[in-house]
Parts: sequence; structure tokens; C-alpha cells
Amino acid sequence: MAEKLKIISLGGLGEIGKNLTVYEFGDDMIIVDTGLGFPDDEMYGVDIVIPDITYLIKNKDRIRGIVLTHGHEDHIGALPYVMREIHVPVYATPLTAGLCTIKLAEHGLDKTTELIVMHAGEQVKLGVFRVEMIRINHSIPDAVSLAIKTPLGMVIHTGDFKVDTTPVSGGMIDLARFGELGNKGVLALLQDSTNVERTGYSTSERLVGQRFDDLFRGCTQRILVTTFASNVYRIQQVIDCAAKYDRRVAVTGRSMENILRVSTELGYMNVPKGVLVDLNQIKGMPPEKVVIITTGSQGEPMSALYRIAFSGHRQVEIKQGDRVIISASAVPGNEITVSKVIDELFRRGAEVIYDKTTGLHVSGHAYQEELKMMIALTKPKFFIPVHGEPRHLAIHARIAQEMGIEAKNIAVAEIGQVIEITGRAIGKTGVVPSGRILVDGTRIGDVGSVVLRDRKHLAQDGMLVVIVNISNEDGSLVSDPEIITRGFVYVKESEDLLRELRGVVLESLAEATSLHGDIAALKSAIKSDLSQYLYKKVKRNPMILPVISSI
Repeated sequence: MAEKLKIISLGGLGEIGKNLTVYEFGDDMIIVDTGLGFPDDEMYGVDIVIPDITYLIKNKDRIRGIVLTHGHEDHIGALPYVMREIHVPVYATPLTAGLCTIKLAEHGLDKTTELIVMHAGEQVKLGVFRVEMIRINHSIPDAVSLAIKTPLGMVIHTGDFKVDTTPVSGGMIDLARFGELGNKGVLALLQDSTNVERTGYSTSERLVGQRFDDLFRGCTQRILVTTFASNVYRIQQVIDCAAKYDRRVAVTGRSMENILRVSTELGYMNVPKGVLVDLNQIKGMPPEKVVIITTGSQGEPMSALYRIAFSGHRQVEIKQGDRVIISASAVPGNEITVSKVIDELFRRGAEVIYDKTTGLHVSGHAYQEELKMMIALTKPKFFIPVHGEPRHLAIHARIAQEMGIEAKNIAVAEIGQVIEITGRAIGKTGVVPSGRILVDGTRIGDVGSVVLRDRKHLAQDGMLVVIVNISNEDGSLVSDPEIITRGFVYVKESEDLLRELRGVVLESLAEATSLHGDIAALKSAIKSDLSQYLYKKVKRNPMILPVISSI
């Protein structure tokens, strides 16, 4: 029987985020990345989404380690939830490890997790696998691709990457190493598909710094800058501009404060002495001497920028003439919330600079020509597009064919599908448990489709509670039915409707005299009659909760 390499994505296929890939050969398994996703508009009250790790728990004795490509939430955010169930070593570059330590400490897992720091160029043996970290460019320092040596050949897992010939720091992507591996022979390439729709080449991060300089030079206003907290290069360039123009920098937002502390301690960020000040110190400073770096580039309701815009921040309030620089593009789905914040900032007299065309944001993901370059360098026999929605994966597969890879050697999969590779062929051979687990506060997996359906129902049509007291002797009505509404109608303005609804309840009870003692049947009758009446009367379908007390 031919030996087979199995590759299973439990997240990151058919979606952006929640990246988790399993490599399996014989009795050995390794995990690459443990990311989270963010809830969509239909997931009322859900905080984050993590991969279903049932398959990992079932096979935890075979897992030799977890290797992380970089420190973004969609690649490390689910690590604490995985480490609650699986106790294996975690391998990461210094900054990624530092961010993981904070995350694990929040869950009380920092003391029990074996976190091993590696650097680009180093290798580690995990069972039959040997994993090498390769330096790449991305929007966070210390990002790496992985060269995974398996008994069948070399597999390259790019992770998130771009080709930046003038990076802010850390050096250019190690294209020479990818070329070396390509010349030796690459069995399979798993490549980031996020920006596959964009033609040409991505723009260098250094150009954002030049734009900052333009906006800081000669400015007499107070400046507020928001960007992704994890973009250390962007934050460094803001700090450099502030120092150049003799401004002091204050930071607000927990994730921004964490990343600043960790990256400074590890030497990934250089803050000149005296530039960084406490947020409370800026109150007495002239506006031309102040820069505030804040979270909230995606319009998150709990973020610092949102609270500043809507007067909910204890220490910072928008003033007439403030210059607000939004150095990020809205993640798909966040456009409305970002616009809401921008509008409020304008309403309060701020000058908001946010347009994508102003050069205030560049992507950390490769465009088409960079993806083609990676394929050309590595010359893989098999190709697997990852990290993208269905259209991204399909377009990426087509590009791989244009680069000379045969269609039969390309596998476009869905989460949970098992991709099997032999020395000669690649194919999809089955499925493992997969999907999304919803995290609501501290509760994991308790929010299922029924709960989400109820929350959606409540959000759209509200709720109506009917309280009925009946005699436990003969089932007669002890008092008039009471109706309480939430999110449906305002009682004082709808007394006629509520009176009619009480009449419907009384008719239901009169018709259900034969159901004396059967509380469940009485509830069902009331719910059915009210539902029909309400839809006919007001074309609304609120959630109806009958409460029947036997007295």
C-alpha cells in the first residue's frame, strides 16, 4: 500500500480567517496555525469564531507539535482554546511567541504551555516531519513561511506573505531559499489566496511612512492615527514621524498597548526617549505637540476610536480641527461601522483622512504577480490554494494552471476535506468533523443554530410575553391575561392592539377548555392563535412566550 501524506484544513478554506491546517503521515501529525474568525452580522452576541477541533482532540496522542506562521489573530487567536484540550509544544518566532504569551496568560495557560522560540532559518524535527522557518514579508514582523519535509517530499506552506523589496525592517523575503528548495524539488505548495483578485504587485509598507511625513509636516493640529494594532511597522513609522516633528505620542486601546509593550521589549520597535507619554499627560500640551495612536480602524463599538468619536472615552474627546488619520482599509463587512465612525468624527469638526487612494494603507498579502513568482521559484508538483473564499481559491487554481501546473495536480478543497498526496497523485478522499464553534463571552460552543435563530428573531421582530393565571381546581381564568412586549410595540401607543391581543388569548382559552391540565397544549394554542392574528394584523412575527401559572 502506497504511503500517503494527508493535509486537512479545519479553517481558512471558503472563508477569510480561522486558519488551521493539519499535516498527517502515518502515526504523526503536526498543526500549522490556530486562528480565529470574527462573527458575521447574523451571529448576534457572538464574540469570536474558532475552528471545530474534534478531530484534533480525537487524535491528540499523534500530534507532535503546533507551528505558528505569524502573530495575527486569524492565525493564533484560537491557540488558548486548542491548548485547553491538547498539550503539545508550540513553535513560534519571538514576536509571535510574545503575543501568544499574553493570550495564553489571559486564559491561565501560560504556565502550562510549552512555547518554544525559533528564528527564520532554523529547523525542528516533529515526528517524521522536519519544519524549517523561512523569512517572508507581511504586515507584522517575524512572519515566516514553512518548508515541511515529509517522507514523500518537501511541502511549502507560505502562510500570509508579500514581496516587499524595501521593508521597514527585518529584511526582504528570502526568495533565494524558496528558489533553492524549488531546484531540489517541491512536492506541494500551499499558498495564500487573499489578494489573488488583485493584478500586478503589492505596494511597499515604506510608502505609507512617506505619506505620514506629508501629513505631519507643517501640521498645527492635534493628530490621531488609527491602524491595526498588530501592524508594528505602521506604528513605528507614526512614532518616527512624531519624533521628527517634535511631537509626543500617547497610546490608547488595550491591544495597541500590548503590542507596543511586547514589540519594544523584544526590540522590534524603537521608541526614542521622551517621545512616548501617558495619555493623561497630553491634556496640557499644545495640539501641534500631540499624536494619539488608537485602536478602532474597523469601527469596533468597544474600540478606543469609537469611544472617542461618540464621547465615551474617559481621557480623550474630539476637538474642532483635530486631524484623524485612518491608516487601514475596512475589512469586508465592516464598511458600515467604519463609515459611522467617520461621519461622527466629521460631525464633531475633525478633519478625517481615510480614502484608500491617499496611500495610507497597503496590504500585507501578495498580489497576482507575487503569487506567480512564488510558483515559479518553487516549481511544485502539486498545488493547493488556501486562505481564501471560494472565488479566491478558484481564481488561484486557474493562475496555477496558467503557470504550467496540470489541473489534475491542483486540489481546491473545503474545510474538513482530506487531501491525500502520494508520490504520483493528489485527491480528496473523505472528510473529518469540521465547522465553526461560536464563543459567546466565556461560553464555548453553547451558542448553536437554534440560539442564533432565536436571537435573529428577537432582533428583527421583538418579543411578546403572555402571562395567564388559571385555577388548578377547574382551569378557570383567575385574572385577565397580562401582555408584556419588548422590541415589538410601545405599550402606551398601542393600547388598542394590546386589548385586541388579550381578546385573542381569552378566545384561545375558551376554545381550549378541553385541554384543562395540559399546560403545554394551552401554551401551544395561545402561541398559534396570537401568531396568526399578529401576522394578519401588523405583518410582524414576534417571538411569543406564553407563561401559564396554575393557582
